Formats: sequence, structure tokens, C-alpha cells
Amino acid sequence: MNFRIFGFVALALLAAFPAAATESPPPEPESYRLDNYHAPTPLTLKGARVLDTPQAYELWSGKQAAFIDALARPPKPEGLPKNAVWRDPKRFDIPGSIWLPDTGFGELSESAARYFEQGLARASGGDKSKLLVFYCRTNCWASWNAAKRAMSLGYTNIAWYPPGADGWEQAGHPLEEREPEPRE
Repeated sequence: MNFRIFGFVALALLAAFPAAATESPPPEPESYRLDNYHAPTPLTLKGARVLDTPQAYELWSGKQAAFIDALARPPKPEGLPKNAVWRDPKRFDIPGSIWLPDTGFGELSESAARYFEQGLARASGGDKSKLLVFYCRTNCWASWNAAKRAMSLGYTNIAWYPPGADGWEQAGHPLEEREPEPRE
């Protein structure tokens, strides 16, 4: 391809996707993300391994890790009539995962923190060195926060999969319907 055509194609792509051309990932914060959880995430998580889809798939297919979804449950819509029936939308996850909803917020209530700790203990079989892979959706801070929190609880083998269930599905890998882990 000659350089004139290449330049034209590059300009056309920049015009078609201006945000992608100018938006860079945010830096890794020192603490947890406290708001705007559905936004671009950093490229790193200090102390954890960051996985792409082929790496996550290799771990999953080899049963080498426990996969943990930290996506929050969708809130009940505001203004819903009192007698209206509300059902959570179905969640589809990486097969074999556990879903610990509402554990990826920057601040957790005492009961949510306890639920998270109990879920990690079940997922790891009580072995804090077992590989735990945290995910949710693309551009979702919940999994970043949850992975960081797991490290603060003494888990030493943490991986973060930023593309989440979205990237998994886009790669053509299977998903299965998931219910949240029960609260004790």
C-alpha cells in the first residue's frame, strides 16, 4: 500500500473513531474507585496479573483458576409502581464462575465485606495462594476494585481480566446463566 493511501485510511479511521484516538486509559489510582464504575479502566493493577482473552481462556480451559464476577446487580428502576413485579435481568457469565454482586464498589458495608470474604473463601477452598481471576464487563471498575480488595485480604495469586464477560463472548467463548452466590 502506498503512503498516500495509508495516510488517507488512517485519517478516515481517526475521523470515524475520534474518542479511541484521543482517549487514553486512566492511571492506576492508589486506592479504590469510588464512583463512575462504568468507565475506562487502567491497564494495570499493582500486585496482580492482567489477562487478555486468550490468557483467561487458557486458565479457564485448564481449570487452573477460580473465576469471580464482581458485577453489581442492576438497581430496581426508579418510579416503578408499588405493585409492579421487578425481576433482575439475567446475567450470563464465564462457565463455572461465581458471581459476588455488589462487592466491587469502592466502599463496602459490613455485610457486603463479609459476603465478599466468605465468597473468596469458598472460591479458593480456603487457600489464599489459589489463582483467582476477577472480571465483570469491559470498562468496569468493579472487578478492579474486587481484585485489589482480595489482595488486601491476603490473597497472593490474583489476576484481573478487564475485557470481562463482554470480551469473552466477543471471542466466541461459551457463557452460562448465573445466579449470585447465596448470602449466609
